[in-house]
Amino acid sequence: MSFDSLGLSPDILRAVAEQGYREPTPIQQQAIPAVLEGRDLMASAQTGTGKTAGFTLPLLQHLITRQPARQRASSGTRAHSYPDP
Repeated sequence: MSFDSLGLSPDILRAVAEQGYREPTPIQQQAIPAVLEGRDLMASAQTGTGKTAGFTLPLLQHLITRQPARQRASSGTRAHSYPDP
């Protein structure tokens, strides 16, 4: 299995390849599609098996592809900034 088959965007795939990663680990093979689908995830694996990338790569994809703030603002979503006390 390759990262290409997991549904990640070309930008993320390029970044992963530039870091030298060629194949997802077993935990990434299971976690990435689940997170991309918006499912809850609980995973356990040894240190160094790629758990962090397993949820971070889909999260980054979500942030890249989500609706820009200006479009959200026109749809009624608002964010407020309050001064520090």
